[in-house]
Amino acid sequence: MTETAGTWRRLTASKDTPATASDWGPQRIVCLTEEPTEWLYLLGEERRIVGISGYTVRPPRAREEKPRVSAFLNAKIDKIVALQPDCVIGFSDLQADIAAQLIRAGIAVTIFNQRSVAEIFSMMYQLAAMVGQAERGLALMQAMQSRLLETEQAAAKLKRRPRVYFEEWYEPHISAIAWVSELIGIAGGEDCFSELAAQAMGKNRIIADGSEIVRRNPDIIFGSWCGRKFRPAHVAARPGWENVNAVKNGQLFEIKSAEILQPGPAALTDGVEQLHRIIMDWSLTHG
Repeated sequence: MTETAGTWRRLTASKDTPATASDWGPQRIVCLTEEPTEWLYLLGEERRIVGISGYTVRPPRAREEKPRVSAFLNAKIDKIVALQPDCVIGFSDLQADIAAQLIRAGIAVTIFNQRSVAEIFSMMYQLAAMVGQAERGLALMQAMQSRLLETEQAAAKLKRRPRVYFEEWYEPHISAIAWVSELIGIAGGEDCFSELAAQAMGKNRIIADGSEIVRRNPDIIFGSWCGRKFRPAHVAARPGWENVNAVKNGQLFEIKSAEILQPGPAALTDGVEQLHRIIMDWSLTHG
C-alpha cells in the first residue's frame, strides 16, 4: 500500500473500525474570533482548539489554555501556520484579508458571516456538525431557543414596550446591528433605529446627527462600545440630551461587548438576559 493510499487509515489510529464523524472533523482549529471558541467549549470539543483571538474572554479558561494568535483585523500569520491547523474559523468580510493570507499558505479557512439570530443558530449548527457534535449542538441550541421563546412570551405581556437606543460606538454614533436589534425585540423593547439594523457594516449604521437620537427620545439607552467601557455620565452630558427620557430617568446601562456583540452563544444567553431584565425592571415603574 502506498503512503498516499494509506493516509486515510491513520484516522482510525490502531483500530480496525471505521472512523466516526468526530474523527473526520478538523482536529486542529484556530478561532479568529471568540464565538467559535465559546461554542466549541460548550460542545466539549475544546481539545481541538490550538489558537484563539486575543479578545477572547469566554470561557475565561480559554485564555489560560490556548495561545492567542490574532486580534480582529489582523493576525500573526506565521504563528498560525506554525500551529499546523487543519481549519481556521473566522467571521465576516472584515477578516477577508487574513483569510486570503492563510489560504495562500495552504490552510483551510471557513469564514462565517452571521448577522441575525437565525444566522447565528445556523453557524452554530454547522460548526457543531463539522466537529461531529451535531446532536449535542442541536440539544444546546434547542435549549437556547426555548429560553428565547419564554423571554419573548414574557415580554409580550408588557403594557408598553420601551423605546431603546443601543449604541455600539460613540464618535460617531453607531446603532445596533441586526442580531442585537432582534434581541432587543425579543427582550421586550423597540429599537429606535431598527431601519438601520439590516446594515451589516458599522459605517452604514452611523447616526451623523445626534439630535435625531434626541428626537426619537429613547426610554432606555444601552451602550456597548466595542471593548471600551461605556460611560453613562458621558452620554448624559451630551448637549441637548438632558430631556431624553433615558437620561432623565437614569436608564443608561452597559452591556459588555463580549456578551452582546459576539454573534454566538453569549448574545443568545447572557446578552439577551441582561436586556430583558433591565426592560422588565423599567416596566415596573414606567410601563
